[in-house]
Amino acid sequence: MTRPERAAILLRKARQDELILERLLGDADVDDETLGFHAQQAAEKLLKALLCSLGIDFPRTHDLSVLLELLGSRGVDLRPEHASLERLTPFGTTFRYDEVLSEESRDRDSWLGWIRCLREVVESRIG
Repeated sequence: MTRPERAAILLRKARQDELILERLLGDADVDDETLGFHAQQAAEKLLKALLCSLGIDFPRTHDLSVLLELLGSRGVDLRPEHASLERLTPFGTTFRYDEVLSEESRDRDSWLGWIRCLREVVESRIG
């Protein structure tokens, strides 16, 4: 599979996670851990799609700060607000199996906006 094909698959899969957020964000019965997981997964796939499209190898990780740092080290300048994405990392790791322990880790009303913003940037760079 070529890098552009892999990037396209990652974009498509990120959009699926974004759709889950869109549809379930207002549902109080859906817990933060579940929504946060899909927000984290969307962000991870978008960042990996961008890395892939740029020909940058990346480790197998769920840590968004690692992916953001890798992009930054290669001169890819993302908007400063994308630093907030790092707060989603525990939803792809720790909170998958444990409950969210602090209120400050939750910001579910912002997650969809973060993902949409990142997707727009990634799609504009990939073309």
